[in-house]
Amino acid sequence: MENTRGRSNVGEKGYVAVVGGVNIDIGGKPFQPLIAKDSNPGRVSISLGGVGRNIAHNMALLGLDVRFLTAFGDDLYARQIEDSCISLGIDISCARKISGGITSTYIFLSEADGDMAMAVSDMEICEQISPAYLAANLTLINNARVVVADGNLSENSLQYLASHCTVPLFVDPVSVAKAKKLKGILSSIHTFKPNRIEAEALSGIPVSDVTSACTSAEKLLESGMRRVFLSLGSRGVLAADRNEAFFQESFPAAVRNTTGAGDAFMAALVWAYLKEMDLRGSTMAASAAAAIATESKETINPALSEETLRARMNNIMEE
Repeated sequence: MENTRGRSNVGEKGYVAVVGGVNIDIGGKPFQPLIAKDSNPGRVSISLGGVGRNIAHNMALLGLDVRFLTAFGDDLYARQIEDSCISLGIDISCARKISGGITSTYIFLSEADGDMAMAVSDMEICEQISPAYLAANLTLINNARVVVADGNLSENSLQYLASHCTVPLFVDPVSVAKAKKLKGILSSIHTFKPNRIEAEALSGIPVSDVTSACTSAEKLLESGMRRVFLSLGSRGVLAADRNEAFFQESFPAAVRNTTGAGDAFMAALVWAYLKEMDLRGSTMAASAAAAIATESKETINPALSEETLRARMNNIMEE
């Protein structure tokens, strides 16, 4: 893939590498509560997405230098995503472009209040983010300060990263089905961001409240990972490392759309880590970013920045 901006310098320190998927997101939001197995009047939107791409986008808004390893098709949607990445300053010079490939598509339905109801994703092209491709870019990966991977990668590719990545590995499992691919590599993960049902699937502990979330997080930490940020949805997040665990309520927000809040949360975790914040500071930053994300009708809130993030954190601390 050729582009004229953002070429990687693998000998340069200070950047973050993201390994994950891109998508075209097609979303529907009904005007009234969803009625199952029926046509619901509402509004349909099309936007750029993919967990890896969304995290990279949010990190770019926070001022981070991002190198993105992914696979594109060669269709119109791919060109739109490429142009967007370049305009944001996200380096895609090492991304794969698959001749005849179809760019991934993600279709989701939200409730009338903006909370996601269900989704279907077609991400077959992510198989092209293969161990061989990662091996060809291993120098770039291991010269990063942090590597972020999403569960859209194949099990073999996740295992390759776990075995060969020498810098902190942050992982978003994406879904319950995809989280199961992580069972054999939990000890190699530095920072893990599951939701309730993903944590249940990997820890074997049902999560219904803060106490059970803490037990689940402790079980995950026993695997060898360093930190767990277990999302309890609109209630907040249970944050835990090997020294402490605590519950952080969600920050107040004028919620318009919750899709993408987790991607902003992960991006802010990386930002906070690079700022050398502790567990509590990292949780505050991530919760603030998630709140900002929900206040936009789009998956990515363009209002997110280091300035707005710090301002939201300060507002909570002053209350």
